[in-house]
Amino acid sequence: MRLALYQPDMPQNVGAAIRVAACFATPLDIIEPCGFPLTDKALKRAAMDYAARAEIVRHEGLAAFLATRSQASGRFVLLETDGAMRLHDFAFESHDTLILGRESAGSPAELYAAADAVVRIPLAAGARSLNVAVAGAVALAEAMRQTGGFDAF
Repeated sequence: MRLALYQPDMPQNVGAAIRVAACFATPLDIIEPCGFPLTDKALKRAAMDYAARAEIVRHEGLAAFLATRSQASGRFVLLETDGAMRLHDFAFESHDTLILGRESAGSPAELYAAADAVVRIPLAAGARSLNVAVAGAVALAEAMRQTGGFDAF
């Protein structure tokens, strides 16, 4: 299981995602460019002491990230508010990569095209969306629950 952030805009969300990845022992892919300077110092500040515990893989762009597809098994599961399937109805697999779109602009057409599935987290009527890091944590927890990912803890 992996978590991926597509061109994140907010360092605080990257920090929260790093913490989630570290606590769930899940690699985090960051697909650049980011909406802020992503330096080692900025990563350390955003993630506090969790950066050292997390496996973080940076990709220079979507093409570089997608090139990893041929090297790894598993599906790309895009999390979006307009997803065709609800999170708890989707059957996750242990090698899936959960991808979250950009905070300010969501996911571009090329990210939808690359996804094997588009899944949504059901929200109460009138609620627009969850914070990207929160959505990643919710979806990752459900995916790990389904696939026995918590059994090692």
